Amino acid sequence: MTSEIEVAVIGGGAAGIAAARRLHDAGVDCLLLEARDRLGGRVFTDTRSGYPLDLGAGWLHSANVNPWTEIAAKQGKTVDKASPPWMRPSPQPKFSLDQQREFRAASSAFFERVDAAGRQYPDRPSSDCLEPGNRWNPLIGSVCTYIAGAEPELVAMGDFERYRDTEVNWRVLEGYGAAVVAHAQGLPVIFGCEVTRVDHSGVRLKIETSKGAVAAAQAIITLPSTIIAQNENLFAPAMPDKTGAARGLPLGLADKLFIALDRADEFAADSRIYGATDVTETATYHMRPFGRPVIEAYFGGRNAWALEQGGERAFFGFAVRQLTGILGNDFGKRLKPLGMHLWGADPFARGSYSYAPPGHVTDRAKLAAPVDDRLFFAGEACSLDFFTTAQGAHRTGIDAADAVLAARRA
Repeated sequence: MTSEIEVAVIGGGAAGIAAARRLHDAGVDCLLLEARDRLGGRVFTDTRSGYPLDLGAGWLHSANVNPWTEIAAKQGKTVDKASPPWMRPSPQPKFSLDQQREFRAASSAFFERVDAAGRQYPDRPSSDCLEPGNRWNPLIGSVCTYIAGAEPELVAMGDFERYRDTEVNWRVLEGYGAAVVAHAQGLPVIFGCEVTRVDHSGVRLKIETSKGAVAAAQAIITLPSTIIAQNENLFAPAMPDKTGAARGLPLGLADKLFIALDRADEFAADSRIYGATDVTETATYHMRPFGRPVIEAYFGGRNAWALEQGGERAFFGFAVRQLTGILGNDFGKRLKPLGMHLWGADPFARGSYSYAPPGHVTDRAKLAAPVDDRLFFAGEACSLDFFTTAQGAHRTGIDAADAVLAARRA
């Protein structure tokens, strides 16, 4: 464990890797401190099933401006530019193509109302923009749980309104998480190194970890907002403004379960099945992603939090009940769970990605603001317009690293 460094980067997710890469390539003595035994944070490609499965972030959102698109391509990875299933209708029992078009129109109208109202009333709940009595409101609420990890009544209009989306969504065949981790090649990293306190009372920072203390001139903190919010002793002296801002940006929950599918050719590649259309507590099933004999099942919001209490078995049981209800009882015999990660139970995440509740839209800027040109903050929650995404994490990591470099030149 190196005890004297110039810059400590706390957290080895997309933001920490981007920041450390920038500093290292600029010749700055930096060290990446990661509590897990792997890099990537909430971007995690699991290969144990034989397929590279993205158990965390999986889509290159706004792919035409997403820095990870170019990074993955330069690594020689395959960027799949096929249209995502939610952008086109998919034949499905009990949900006709006409009904799907009606739902998409209602969903688009809802988000247009949110964008318009969010500019004038940013701290009101997004649910205010649901059309009273619209039959598609429950399913629109479900879509919100996949986007924000929370139901529309929990998310401020201004948060949705400020999110930047080019509506170009691609994937990495070898795994988004694999591309993020490969970007860290050659960086100095300490694994299993949980940071417990950042003492900024002295001339140099004293960073206390599970593997000893590190002294640094500056630090970039890329921990999830939940970790900062739930540890009032993380900073010494305390920084209630930072803790409060982090508390105002809770992590919602969006979990994914991958399921092996026997006789998969019955379904078109990259098609979609909605588990239910009349309730918000439903899963959505991406059939045969990349043409593989796999189902990628999405669960969000309160439904995901409740199912996490029963672990992977509860998620699989829920999926089987929904899919057999649509496709017949024998369909369950063709399914076998392949794997998932419980992000709510993950002690180093405690959720999937951040949302701003009503009254907290300005907390992203508060969390991102540097302190005394010594403490810098990055991560998706710090992004003002690309939050919830790995590209938002990357951009804030680069911004923090550039701010460190500027402060060192001053």
